[in-house]
Amino acid sequence: MSSVLDQQAAPPVGSARAVSPRRRTRLLALPEARWALAALALFLLALPLYAFGAPGWLCGTLFAATYVTGGWEPGWEGLKALRDRTLDVDLLMVVAALGAAAIGQVLDGALLIVIFATSGALEAVATARTADSVRGLLDLAPATATRLLPDGTEETVDAARLAVGDTILVRPGERIGADGTVVDGTGEVDQATITGEPLPVAKQAGDEVFAATVNGTGALRVRVGRDPSDSVIARIVKMVEEASETKAPTQLFIEKVEQRYSIGMVIATLAVFALPLALGSALQPSLLRAMTFMIVASPCAVVLSTMPPLLSAIANAGRHGVLAKSAVAMERLGRIDTVALDKTGTLTEGTPRVTDLRPLPGGGLDESALLALAASAEHPSEHPLARAVVDAARERGLRLSDAAGFTSAPGRGVGATVDGHTVQVGSPARLLPDGTGEAVVRELEEAGRTAVAVLRDGVPVGVLGIADRLRPDAAATVAALTRLTGRAPVLLTGDNERAAGQLATEVGITEVRAGLLPQDKAAAVQEWAAAGRRVLVVGDGVNDAPALAAAHCGVAMGRGGSDLALETADAVVVRDELATVPAVVSLSRTARRLVVQNLVIAGVFITALVVWDLAGTLPLPLGVAGHEGSTVVVGLNGLRLLREAAWPRPTDG
Repeated sequence: MSSVLDQQAAPPVGSARAVSPRRRTRLLALPEARWALAALALFLLALPLYAFGAPGWLCGTLFAATYVTGGWEPGWEGLKALRDRTLDVDLLMVVAALGAAAIGQVLDGALLIVIFATSGALEAVATARTADSVRGLLDLAPATATRLLPDGTEETVDAARLAVGDTILVRPGERIGADGTVVDGTGEVDQATITGEPLPVAKQAGDEVFAATVNGTGALRVRVGRDPSDSVIARIVKMVEEASETKAPTQLFIEKVEQRYSIGMVIATLAVFALPLALGSALQPSLLRAMTFMIVASPCAVVLSTMPPLLSAIANAGRHGVLAKSAVAMERLGRIDTVALDKTGTLTEGTPRVTDLRPLPGGGLDESALLALAASAEHPSEHPLARAVVDAARERGLRLSDAAGFTSAPGRGVGATVDGHTVQVGSPARLLPDGTGEAVVRELEEAGRTAVAVLRDGVPVGVLGIADRLRPDAAATVAALTRLTGRAPVLLTGDNERAAGQLATEVGITEVRAGLLPQDKAAAVQEWAAAGRRVLVVGDGVNDAPALAAAHCGVAMGRGGSDLALETADAVVVRDELATVPAVVSLSRTARRLVVQNLVIAGVFITALVVWDLAGTLPLPLGVAGHEGSTVVVGLNGLRLLREAAWPRPTDG
């Protein structure tokens, strides 16, 4: 059971890593990964020995161990699939590898085993990491809450035991234990987890609050309005899990035709073996022809048609600060036709900055003096607005005076004595007399700024404008995404309509959906998907995770992204360079074009070799050479994307 001190020591909800990493699955904790690594190690050990003529028994033993370690699990899963009357390509690859070994092509079979074992391990790791992060989201909600009894006494209870109608006490610095309504008290709540708003929101009687958000100042009495299992944070977990389960495991061509190809190849191989045998052919030549057929018809070149271009694109993107989690993710990026962008932390930097300094007539202060006065009074405060004011003063190199008698009132602002003067900094609605500075405040608020009034000895001396700063490359990114998809991106945000509309105008976005909760964002994405669109969602917070999971492809901003967003997304922009998003989409489209080229090349080779084997007598060495030659050709073609020149420049469309 956690104490209040434990809750206060927890990282802020809106911090870079809001989800605890304690449950993260280790790579070697997964059996698929252990077996794949073992198979790869054995293969790499056997390969040079085989090439330099080591004793056959030694190479044979190592290759046999490679077959067992890398092939037993897909083989077992394939046998279980057969029991359910399905045939998957993994079992086909194991059979093809054994067939290759049966006619002496042990190296080809071992390579095939290693490729598929490694692919399966990577998929298992990605799935486990996402599941860990979703479960870790529940750590955001406090384990306990302070429930108020009818006689006025307090008791500490498990948050999961709270019932609708209970009243809980939330002290400064504590996380709110349940969704509900404030019945008494005032405070400023950081609810970035739920809405993405960059600044704490003033709460008073009648306002709604959410579980797992942090009460910054002031004590709140909250009447529980929802069962803990139905809270917004619990619904985020449920939506992410459901969306992850319904998202197709892959869009790659080979898996779309897996069943038909597998069944067709097995039937054809059996026919190639059985028909000549039935017509009187000897056993050994019939078996040799069938095994040759299985080798040349094996989809190694088809598999390598897809993987080298996509893996090369992944490597190139990684050098430029974009980590695509898999070949499937890279392939999906090139198929998007609609983009939805989050506001705070995505199009903006996610940190409040002072944007305007407006001294008022009669105050007797210039911009620097106004900022220094406000920063001196705000210096003891931990409020995000206060930090923005102090940071702005430091950036200008201004000297700050000591503040005495510091006080803070939720929803109103702060007060202190600076150089013998009483200074107040806070809400214009609470501090400014009627009509004073009204035009300045209205102008700032219409521009999407948060206005902060400054008074000295009760006299208004100025107004500060504070806003979340737009990323320098935001407008260019929106323009590039518009060129790529043929339609302007949509802004999805939990922030208010005024701030969202102002930012959208600055970057060239015409469609804005503001004031959205996490489920609203996911619903918007599902609405577009139902209309046949393939949606790319770019976000950074826990509140973006359901939309990231529901999207055709999701991209998370890496530096400020929550753990859940980073794990749910298909790709991560490591250095928060927004301009890399259209670049990686363009790179993915190039990779998909190379995949199509490779599939054509592989199809021509396989068809020619199969026809030769069936219509004539294809020598086994020539069949292996043709099969491996096609594999090399498609592999080299795909590796072209490793070149620096393959990365799209900012002007590329």
